[in-house]
Amino acid sequence: MSHRYNVTARTVTSFPRAQSTLINGKGRYTNGPAVPLTVINVLSGMRYRFRIIAMSCDTSFFFSVDGHTLTVIEADGENTVPLVVDSLQIFAGARYSAVLEANQPVGNYWIRANTEARASPGFDGGRNSAILRYAGAPVADPTTSQTPNERPLKETDLHPLTDLVVPGLPVVGGADVVLTLDVAYDTQADTFTFNGGVFKPPTLPVLLQILSGAQSAQDLLPSGTVYTLPRNKVIEINIPGLLPSTGGPVSSG
Repeated sequence: MSHRYNVTARTVTSFPRAQSTLINGKGRYTNGPAVPLTVINVLSGMRYRFRIIAMSCDTSFFFSVDGHTLTVIEADGENTVPLVVDSLQIFAGARYSAVLEANQPVGNYWIRANTEARASPGFDGGRNSAILRYAGAPVADPTTSQTPNERPLKETDLHPLTDLVVPGLPVVGGADVVLTLDVAYDTQADTFTFNGGVFKPPTLPVLLQILSGAQSAQDLLPSGTVYTLPRNKVIEINIPGLLPSTGGPVSSG
């Protein structure tokens, strides 16, 4: 899923607002043409693995399929104990695998990828949507209603399918090195800070700085933003989330 922007020649005083969600490259926007949407064809009685990827740079999506549940089996490359949900919120760059069982009456069903308020939420005219089509169903837009999301995915309910042998103690702060990256946003200066220091992109990529002969993290630019980690140690990195108004997710714990 990704976003589409319609850009006109005007002065931009704020971040642009996405007008359409694209699912497998297709989507509609308000007052736009009823272009064909992505169609996922299924056979009644079969199960299908959906690989759901948020290819956006900012907003999150609330993914669901009318009349169907999803069994989450993988998150960001890690197999998980199967968890049945009726919707999931997926943030920029995240990946899930979920199994859908085609067990409903033959027909067309909306696949929904609603966005957060700062994008362009809603489903008018097939916006932010794709189509799940059973074999034998007519070629037409669905007329289904959105299923109440009573079992949304909570990441705290996801557990690894197999035990991972990880060194260190299974408690907060139980690693060999604990590093906190406290991220903040200055709305007046329109800048981000990390542990109190203003983030400024380096004039030369960090890896190229290393190749040029820099010997330690303290030699690298921007000053104070590169951390040295010891070899063969367990590192715990804590990144407190920002409020939704500054681009961070809401905790699902």
